[in-house]
Amino acid sequence: MGTEDVARPRGEGSLTNRGRWGAEDDRGTLNFITAAARARGVAEATTGRVVSLAHPITPVPMAAPVAFAEHGMPSAVLQALTFTGSPTPALTDVLLINVHHARSTHIDALAHIPVDNTVYPGISVADATAGATVGRSSSSAFVDGIVTRGVFLDLAPRGRLPENHVVTADDLAAAERRQGVRVESGDALVVRGGWVAADDPFGPLPTTSLSAVEWMAEREVCLYAGDIGDKLPEPSAAVPVLHNIGLAQLGMPLIDCVNVAELAGVCAEIERYGFLFVLGAIPVRGATGLPVNPLAIF
Repeated sequence: MGTEDVARPRGEGSLTNRGRWGAEDDRGTLNFITAAARARGVAEATTGRVVSLAHPITPVPMAAPVAFAEHGMPSAVLQALTFTGSPTPALTDVLLINVHHARSTHIDALAHIPVDNTVYPGISVADATAGATVGRSSSSAFVDGIVTRGVFLDLAPRGRLPENHVVTADDLAAAERRQGVRVESGDALVVRGGWVAADDPFGPLPTTSLSAVEWMAEREVCLYAGDIGDKLPEPSAAVPVLHNIGLAQLGMPLIDCVNVAELAGVCAEIERYGFLFVLGAIPVRGATGLPVNPLAIF
């Protein structure tokens, strides 16, 4: 089915790609990454300059995580260091990774967030997790890596967005015009608002509106990465549209806790906002997400 064959529904309850690529689809919007989209990304890599979009993680000893808590919360990685001794001495370790930690740059699998007790593309949670692992819409979609064109939109080039700002489709379109770039089908979208959510998860953070998610759907964005996401659940909070709609309904993978500071500086310096986007993850199947180190290559 071609993208032109699918109407774009409007409204929080109807914006969906469930069924678009069939009942057996586990890739969601990664289906937009065609050979042409990859080639468009490769064409952006002309200088060999590489920028990481991940926050480095310093593990803490598994025996005493509280004593080494960082900013009031244990590290995303706990480490048990071992020494093999004889006959072949070697230092080894066991790492316990909290994938969805607020300081872990990670990609959410489509099964991460259930809506109405189902996960993308419409499977019950019970069926998706039968066998005590994630059998559908899991990290299996990422084991071959993701390669496409990336586009960076800086929504606050002279600082950061105001407190509690709600990012709309107009904000994204205005950044495109200001930077002279256009997001195309199959592109990875990287957004900066100038906030680090892990510094104050319950603070006056910007968030994302339904219109912004609709804009991403219309442009056929293959994944979203940014320092603006959904606010942590609160009784008065609005629906977390990136996770409940973008991830669970559109099937659009999300990369949380992205480090965009260096990328913003490089893009402003060279006045280029498109790049080759490369994501490699440990090839673990059946997980709700994986730690990743996305790369922007110019």
